[in-house]
Amino acid sequence: MSPLCNDERRALLELARRAIVEAVGHGRVLDFPPPTGALAQPRGAFVTLHRGGRLCGCIGQLGGSPESLATTVVHSAIGAAREDPRFSPVRPEEIGELEIEISVLSPLEPAHPESVEVGRHGILIARGSFRGVLLPQVAVEHRFTRERFLEETCAKAGLEPGAWKDPATSVFVFTAEVFSEADFQDRRQVRAG
Repeated sequence: MSPLCNDERRALLELARRAIVEAVGHGRVLDFPPPTGALAQPRGAFVTLHRGGRLCGCIGQLGGSPESLATTVVHSAIGAAREDPRFSPVRPEEIGELEIEISVLSPLEPAHPESVEVGRHGILIARGSFRGVLLPQVAVEHRFTRERFLEETCAKAGLEPGAWKDPATSVFVFTAEVFSEADFQDRRQVRAG
């Protein structure tokens, strides 16, 4: 799939922020016009929220859904702000402090653990009902080796760290087009009010 242009990236970031403002500030789900072009295509995406440089929410969908990319981003933004069980829900007064990052995903591909490329691939580890996902930027931010990246993804799935070596464990990789509000200096701020 072709990379998104800057206008499409800005549109997704604006949608994510507006969705958070509506959900957190007003208790409503954002109503937006039907998307067109690349934003209308079904794609997986994650929305990551930082406040003061610290992670405060990350929710997404891997793909396989008929929802448009725009709809996936809206739902993921709301989920990251309100439903990530690792963090307290974002409060209305915190909305202006959020930095939004979006990762638009490629389709999942089955992979051998030795083919995982740190800095390029995100990983999905699956065995039975256990599943764990780490985005490509996680390995870079934490300076993981390939083995550590696989171990951390297993831990995220609730499996023992070496589960990736077990033939009953499936490893999938994907790439991500990652962009954030920090990439656009002329961003428009939407505030809760």
